[in-house]
Amino acid sequence: MKFIDYPDRELMMFALADQLASGLNMALRQNGRASFSVPGGTTPGAVFDILSGLDIGWDRVTVIPNDERWVPEDHERSNARLIRQRLLRGHAARAAFVSLHADTPEPEAAMDRIAAAVTPHLPLSVLLLGMGADMHTASLFPGGDRLAEALAPDAPAVLPMRAAAADEPRVTLTARALADAMAIHVLITGAEKRRAIEAAETLPPETAPIRALLANATVHWAE
Repeated sequence: MKFIDYPDRELMMFALADQLASGLNMALRQNGRASFSVPGGTTPGAVFDILSGLDIGWDRVTVIPNDERWVPEDHERSNARLIRQRLLRGHAARAAFVSLHADTPEPEAAMDRIAAAVTPHLPLSVLLLGMGADMHTASLFPGGDRLAEALAPDAPAVLPMRAAAADEPRVTLTARALADAMAIHVLITGAEKRRAIEAAETLPPETAPIRALLANATVHWAE
């Protein structure tokens, strides 16, 4: 992995937004369209705010969450809700959005439908990931009930996932779908996560799922 240590978070957010925009512009020039997969959570919000103000051909970009909690999209814990509020506004309101949620009681009933919506946009043009202190990324959790399947080289594009660390059932892009992205960026902050990602380099993906994506990733870190 390539590790970039920034002197402060504000500088990191602007520099990362610039790299993400450059990756999207390159994909648009080469292919006419681009796919952009992003995490939920609060950390990337500042990056989303910057990106939403950039005019980079958003009408030819499709945004896909890395993963989703199985809650309605207006729920406070929905990744789609955060992405719509912080990224899909301003110039970026013109982007298309692929939801990883459907109106079914359990995610398993919607997997075929969600996979059919995601697959046409693979391989991803640009991928932005976060990481938990437990070294999970997207909803690839250590101890997840389908983690081995999600890490397999022949994994489908999306899978449901349940784990002790997750309060709700999840849907996640699999390691294969994530690792095939043309550009991979990981955004983390704080000393604990820096120690975690450094440890992950020496651990198997079954223990540290982020490890499956580090070979070609640029990690952006600030205290």
